[in-house]
Amino acid sequence: MKKLYEINPDLRGYATDPRTRRYLSPRRIVLTRGGAKDAENLIGEKPCQITLGGGSDLCTLSNGGAGSERAAVLLDYGTEICGSCRVMVHGITGDGARVNLRVRFGESVSEALTPLGVKNAGCDHANRDSVINVGFLSANETNESGFRFIYVELLDDDMTVTLKAVQAILIYRDLDYRGSFECSDPEINRIWQTAVYTAHLNMQEYLWDGVKRDRLVWIGDMQTEVMTILSVFGAQDVVMRSMDLVRDETPIGTWMNGISSYSIWWLLLQHDWYMYTGDRDYLGEQRGYMTELLRLLCTYVGEDGAEQLPESRFIDWPNNANEEAKHAGLQSMLVLGLGRGAELMRVLGDDELAQRCDDMSARLMKHVPPCGGSKQAASLMVCAGLGDAKQINRELLSVGGAHGYSTFLGYYTLRAVALAGDYDGALNSMKQYWGGMLGMGATSFWEDFNLDWLENAGRIDEPVPEGKVDIHGDYGAYCYLGFRHSLCHGWASGPAPYLTHTVLGVGITAPGCRKIKIEPQLGSLEYARGVFPTPHGDIAVSHRRDGERVVTEVTLPPQWRELADGEYEYIG
Repeated sequence: MKKLYEINPDLRGYATDPRTRRYLSPRRIVLTRGGAKDAENLIGEKPCQITLGGGSDLCTLSNGGAGSERAAVLLDYGTEICGSCRVMVHGITGDGARVNLRVRFGESVSEALTPLGVKNAGCDHANRDSVINVGFLSANETNESGFRFIYVELLDDDMTVTLKAVQAILIYRDLDYRGSFECSDPEINRIWQTAVYTAHLNMQEYLWDGVKRDRLVWIGDMQTEVMTILSVFGAQDVVMRSMDLVRDETPIGTWMNGISSYSIWWLLLQHDWYMYTGDRDYLGEQRGYMTELLRLLCTYVGEDGAEQLPESRFIDWPNNANEEAKHAGLQSMLVLGLGRGAELMRVLGDDELAQRCDDMSARLMKHVPPCGGSKQAASLMVCAGLGDAKQINRELLSVGGAHGYSTFLGYYTLRAVALAGDYDGALNSMKQYWGGMLGMGATSFWEDFNLDWLENAGRIDEPVPEGKVDIHGDYGAYCYLGFRHSLCHGWASGPAPYLTHTVLGVGITAPGCRKIKIEPQLGSLEYARGVFPTPHGDIAVSHRRDGERVVTEVTLPPQWRELADGEYEYIG
């Protein structure tokens, strides 16, 4: 038997879409305006085909003459998605056989209700506010964006349109959730689930930063996303495709995505990927590029041990104007990058370059800059071994709880607090910060968040009440001011790998997950259990508190054996 493209080579193409489409109906009607009637008929599943019949369960939008309020409906699909919208039109009455409908997406209610140009509402990277011209008995699909809410408005005077359905089309990779996490605190469970979902939505044809904006492959953003992906879905080809895409468009001498630290993040990604997969062949494909990049990075270590990385110098947005923080953060990243690079060079047999990386890393360790009061920079310093974890946690990280956190470096901040032994402090800050977004109605985690924004703020899933602050439209900075702010950003998924690797305590101690060490840190949790997917099967872990001790049970796949001190080995 033959495939279609074998019969007709013109249809072979050069790629296929790895994603799945799933049709969703609204979960509730947020509001209606003007001559909108029977909007509740849009709720519920309907056949994905416009038909001649079925005229009794329609929603009607009807406009009067010039100056009358336009008929509109705002629909809530319950959860942020990446996808498009299909408007199924049954009938049209009035002068002419066609009407114009505005279809506007929103990650929040206020964004869906706000015209272009107000509070920085726009269509950057994907049209999210468009006018479609439709006829009767038609199914009309829009472009893709990221959204939870859809606003449909009839624009023509003296016209009526009846709608059979307004479907949201979820576009996603239909993956098995091999990994899991559950503990005695329901809020932490919600945070884990939301963090994973945030990363999952951004696994499109490539691994994106955000599903509304930018819909681009930012290699630094990927690092936390990839830790999340490996903790839940295991190795996925979208990671390699995305790492290679950015590598191939970035000649040595330039920086990935135009940011010097992002080339370092690429090195850290390569190390994470190798430790998880053990794929020596893929690592070998990176040898030429990695060698030249490491040699280049070594030239940015000053005689005094200070990093001298060129522009664009970036650690995260909240610290973009804090030069001390940027220097401390980049100092730490260069230590981590050269250290991980040395390990990979030894795997590839280049001991000479590995030694040079180690020498430059040792020189960097002699220069310990101030962190400028930045929790993110201080956390990177702890993770790089440039600062004393307990002292930094006591003097900075624990002060004010999660005030001063950022979504991008959230994993590293939680990890730094844990390295100080303050496991409850990490969990409490996680609940305060990521739980703060959930408390505002979030179903995915945001590009940025500041606890100060919570004061007198309205939720994102309802119209902003009189006298309240619009937490979406009134805040943000730099490239994410107002409604340009993404409310589904993969770099915010840090709680998921933190909970897997620190609370469940699953650590990879040999390339390819051939050895795993389990060292749980429950803090005050009564129990924690979950599954960690390896290339050699899924390991189930359960910890429960029994008085002063923690009882651990581990269920191993075939061809694994237990070693000493909580370590397990794959012997296949």
